[in-house]
Amino acid sequence: MKKVKFILLFCTIIWSCGGGNGGDEIPIPTPVNKAPSIPLLIFPTDNLLCIDNVLNFNWSPSIDPEGDVLTYQIQVADDNLFTQIVHSLNSSFTEQTISLSKGRTYYWRVKSIDSKNLESSFSSVFSFYTDREGELNHLPFSPFLVAPTLNSIQDTTIISLEWTANDVDNDPLLFDVFFGINNPPNVKIAENLIINTFSVVTESSKNYYWKVVVEDDKGGRTIGQTWNFKTD
Repeated sequence: MKKVKFILLFCTIIWSCGGGNGGDEIPIPTPVNKAPSIPLLIFPTDNLLCIDNVLNFNWSPSIDPEGDVLTYQIQVADDNLFTQIVHSLNSSFTEQTISLSKGRTYYWRVKSIDSKNLESSFSSVFSFYTDREGELNHLPFSPFLVAPTLNSIQDTTIISLEWTANDVDNDPLLFDVFFGINNPPNVKIAENLIINTFSVVTESSKNYYWKVVVEDDKGGRTIGQTWNFKTD
């Protein structure tokens, strides 16, 4: 009798542990779609002087982790922040021919998009200049922001303003820096700098705006865009 009770108890435990849903399958999680890699720009190269104004833009293909079919978006702008985009085109290929105006500075970048509309980040930005017949001197390229990052919040009172600038003629460059709490900044705090950095003293809890004017040794001047940051 004891043996029968033991067997019944053992079967009850087995049934309780196994439950009545032994046939249920464990759901397989849906794979997470990952963004394609960032394209690398090939042509026109950075700081290039282009004799022709009809250009065949080229970039390296992106790699998609899931093997999705990719498209590319190319943007060409008048400014390096891409607030003034003159061309924005989608392509299934890694090249695109675009006709541009002569005697202009342009900036371009590319991003890739997979078949599920997941996008990579934009590539780095390249600048180039379309030559104008008979032009002897070309204006410097608009300066690029290095630091502090646009719209960033800074927790120190002494801020190092940093930028880069290039000239297609390789002329030596001088920099004027405008800085202040007004937008656009109208106070020149540095003039004829030969280096591309300048430190400023700030106050807490304020918005600051600054820009750089670049001038080559032939008098060609380019006014940079206004950048900003906040202090904590």
